[in-house]
Order: sequence, then C-alpha cells, then structure tokens
Amino acid sequence: MKIQPWASGPAEILRHGLELLNNDSDTNRRLAMISIDNAVELMIKTYLSLPRRITKLDISRKQFSEIFESFPKILDALEKHASEKIEGINLGEIEWYHRLRNELYHQGNGLTVERDKIEIYAELAKILFKNLFGIELLPRKKNGTQSLGDFMSRWVELERRLHALVSAEGFSPYPRALIDAIKKLQREGTLSWDEVQNFDELRNYRNKVVHGQVDLKTLNQEVFAKLNKLIEKVPPIPTELGTPREMERGES
Repeated sequence: MKIQPWASGPAEILRHGLELLNNDSDTNRRLAMISIDNAVELMIKTYLSLPRRITKLDISRKQFSEIFESFPKILDALEKHASEKIEGINLGEIEWYHRLRNELYHQGNGLTVERDKIEIYAELAKILFKNLFGIELLPRKKNGTQSLGDFMSRWVELERRLHALVSAEGFSPYPRALIDAIKKLQREGTLSWDEVQNFDELRNYRNKVVHGQVDLKTLNQEVFAKLNKLIEKVPPIPTELGTPREMERGES
C-alpha cells in the first residue's frame, strides 16, 4: 500500500533510524535513538494536524498552539483526541524513551544506549506509525536515504554544540538557545553575517526536510559544505559540562 504524502516525512526518518541498527556501534545506536524519537514526535504532530475531513478530529487553532508546546502535551492530545490510535502503545513508555533520547541528544559524548532499548522503541514507533497511517513500515534495503541520515546527524551535532555553548554560561530555553548562541558567536566575531544568514537558511531547510517539504535530491555537496563549515566554527562540547538532566531544561 502506498504511503500517503503527509506520512512520507516521518517514514523516511523512522526508516533511517531502523537502518542505522544494521551496522551496530555506539554512535549508530545514539543516532538511531534520536532519529526514531524524532519520527515519533513528527508522526504524532502530522496526524493531529491533518484536515478534519481525514481524521475526523475537532481541534481548534488555539488548542494546536498549546498542544505543540511540549512533548508530554502532544502525547496528552493524542490520548484525548485519538485514543483508538494508541492500541498496543503505552504512552508512558513513549515518554520515558523520549527522556532517554534527550539525555543522548543534549550530552551525547561518551554516552550510549543498549541496543535492546532502541529495538523496543523502534517496535513501538512502527506500531504507532501503522496505527496512525494504516501502513506497516518496513526497513528498506540500502538506498538513497544515506544523504538524509548524514544531514540529520550533522544537524544534531550543530544543535548540541549550540545548546552547550549557552548552557555553559547560563540557562537559555529552547529554541532561544540556538538563536542566542548564534548571536553570541557573531558578536565575538567567530561567525560572519553571511554565516549567520547561512544558519537561518539551513535551519529553515532542516525543518522542511523533517516535514517532507523538499526533494531529498537537493541534499547536495553545497548544503553539506555550509553545514560542516558552521559546525567547525562552533566550539565542541566540553567534557566537564553539566549533567544531561540539567541540560534537559532546554528540551523541545
């Protein structure tokens, strides 16, 4: 059965997370956990945002703005408005894995996660995808998704460095942390105005990639060159940085 166009974005990200487990390593397990969690959040947001004619859900614009404030509120909304879609799913477990993902995301250096935890979360994600979109998602054989995976993993590294930069000096909530970090680097002369503009363009591009709004063929060498140049300009995460729980205050 063909995947609906609105489900293609979550499908690509979830498939990438599943495929990372084919080559087992600490790095791949971390990235798999992050990708699977990103897919879970995106698939729920996508489903709740679909036209009422498709889902029969009655959610006002005001409710949407409140729902998308945090991951727990997204889960609450799914349970309230589409309880039949969580059959076989324990939302408490989903939230627990999301918190584990945040620890890996905000302070991934030296941290890893057991493969069985990722495999369980992957199974929950596949069940949820089937519940929401009516399709059983199976990992594909090696194909052109490598560029997507490379781009997402590099963006994760950039965001983690930016979060760490402002977290080391004081609390700055997400998404302000990214903007504050970029402005700080510009004031210090580390980033030029053109590079700040590149960051804004890449951030918008990343959001379109995650939502399946751009052709993946546009993930070319020019995009990676701009992203890698920005990463090189941002100081790496210091090993003495605070605990993952302290950094979790900036979670999305």
